[in-house]
Amino acid sequence: MSEPRKRIFIGLIVFTVFLITAITVGLYLIPYVGLKNIHPLAPKIVCVSMGTVVGTLVFGVALLVLTLIRGREIFGAQRLRGVVIEVLFPIMIVVGKFLGISKEKIQRSFVEVNNLLVLAKCSRKRPERVLLLMPHCLQNNDCEIKITSDASKCKACGKCRIKDLVELAQKHKVHLSVATGGTLARRRVAEAKPQAIIAVACERDLTSGIQDAYPLPVIGILNDRPFGPCFNTSVDIAKVAEALEYFANGQCGSPGTGR
Repeated sequence: MSEPRKRIFIGLIVFTVFLITAITVGLYLIPYVGLKNIHPLAPKIVCVSMGTVVGTLVFGVALLVLTLIRGREIFGAQRLRGVVIEVLFPIMIVVGKFLGISKEKIQRSFVEVNNLLVLAKCSRKRPERVLLLMPHCLQNNDCEIKITSDASKCKACGKCRIKDLVELAQKHKVHLSVATGGTLARRRVAEAKPQAIIAVACERDLTSGIQDAYPLPVIGILNDRPFGPCFNTSVDIAKVAEALEYFANGQCGSPGTGR
């Protein structure tokens, strides 16, 4: 995982938790007098409740950061992936905008941190339950073969990466699906009922896909866009192969994926 991108995520999540803590303290102090009028114990009850929530959040983030640094799961840290995906990430986007960090940078950092949390789990999956989910823009734009219905129809001309992906899928005996957009991708996931997904897409689509697929483990790999977005894109096949090896062998912290 790229250190600068990891630092972006860690810095943002720590700042976000600090901000949430400050707001929580403010929400407690402002109505403090009113709470005493309701009941003498009301301030203490609210203080303990808020303190528990904030303390749990701080402890959880500390576990998360340690997991990212070590590259190995620390007890309970895997559950924090859900907190990051469903709670903290949307807040981090807003905080990042306030700090002048582009949404794309935060999304890229999010994808890589998600990958690291998945890789830290040491989780082996049966090949037939692993789904390779690829975007249609990987196919050469001039190709007339419709591979979204069946990727094996690829004629293996070598003008795009679909040929390599089909060969990888056959070698590892996993299911390969090519989707034209988020709606079709979600349908393919529902049909395949995988235990794990290896997905290739841009920052935006990977981010939304990881969120939609949770709690399924998703390893996201950013596509290469030499001609701009959504047109004759490519992907580093070595990264896809590494992700497949991870799920096949249950190796922790496989290097290279998501960089």
